[in-house]
Amino acid sequence: MSQSFAFYDQRASEAATQAEAATLDNVRERNLRAEKTWRALADQALKVETDRKKAAAVRQERLDREAAEAELIVESAEAESAVS
Repeated sequence: MSQSFAFYDQRASEAATQAEAATLDNVRERNLRAEKTWRALADQALKVETDRKKAAAVRQERLDREAAEAELIVESAEAESAVS
């Protein structure tokens, strides 16, 4: 199951808030560790989203280029058949 940056970021913020409100040291430390983990997951999710967008753009550029090349081939073939 894939989670979004917003999901992880929200959890990190919640953990930070709980750490600030904690009166016991062990509870504060636990929440700070949780915040650190959620932030790392949020960063990774953001990187994945960015990489997917880049890959989609590259894929679309390739498809556009291939379509343009195919159109040139068809036009060339039609021009040759018109001359013949």
